[in-house]
Amino acid sequence: MTLAGHDEAWREWRAAAASARMHHGWILAGPKGVGKGAFARAAARELVAEPGVRQPEGAHPDILLLDPLPANDDEEKKRDEGKPYQTKRNISVDQIRRMQARLITRPTLGSRRVVIIDPADDLEKGSVNALLKSLEEPPAGTFFLLVAHRPGRLLATVRSRCRVLRFAPLADAAVDAILRERAPQADAATRAAAVAAAEGSPGAALVFVGQELAPLHALMQRIMREGDVGFALRGALAEEVGARPDRERLLAALDLARATLAGDLADAPRGRQLGLIEAHGAVTRLAAQAPTYNFDAGLLIMEIGGLLASAAVPREAAP
Repeated sequence: MTLAGHDEAWREWRAAAASARMHHGWILAGPKGVGKGAFARAAARELVAEPGVRQPEGAHPDILLLDPLPANDDEEKKRDEGKPYQTKRNISVDQIRRMQARLITRPTLGSRRVVIIDPADDLEKGSVNALLKSLEEPPAGTFFLLVAHRPGRLLATVRSRCRVLRFAPLADAAVDAILRERAPQADAATRAAAVAAAEGSPGAALVFVGQELAPLHALMQRIMREGDVGFALRGALAEEVGARPDRERLLAALDLARATLAGDLADAPRGRQLGLIEAHGAVTRLAAQAPTYNFDAGLLIMEIGGLLASAAVPREAAP
């Protein structure tokens, strides 16, 4: 299902697809969770479909999806059973090479084939170098859709061979409508908190609800209001995240901290803005490093709490 709110992206994509010279490489760029991956899958199906040829409803033989594989055999079993599972941190060079071996053959149902890499941010260095060969000399009828949350992390040589399709954050009303449809169990207060924390990302809002992050959000907001001189709130923050959180919950906590800081920035007086910007930058760097580095969860949460406290409302200005 394609998430709502990307009419301009669809117009640009369909205009290009209808032209005589459709570009072979595309970077779908925008914040995490706004629907780029869903768009890529739906757009790929439109592109490979041909009049008079019946298209399968499930997996399509002419759409190759490369995303992070399950972390181990146990996680693979969970995936096969339709359960949530942990993934590896990167898309490997072996995945790229297996894809390239498929490109030697002709498309199965028509004249076009689409390769989706989601997210391209998670390509290993060797994977990027291998992918470049296909981007430089793509087989006839082959198109690449690279989903990128942080396109600046892609090599310039990759960016130069692709056309960029940008995705903006959604309006709060659109995010709320998606929550009502896909998370009907969430009450009005939870939806409101999720929308505020998501910064226009329906995916982030759904994670907020699914991970039950409302208590964590309330603690973060309290640290921002009061500071945390005695470290008690940081301890509560660590307890709420859990002693052994899975990677998804840890990453969600980082995204939530970043959104909490950003939410205060717009209305903060000039004297406080610098502290908010510095703390936001530090949390953003941690979020970029977390998928790669094996951080101790407890220490990471304490550091997040410290950054929130560093940007708290000054005591003399607090109500």
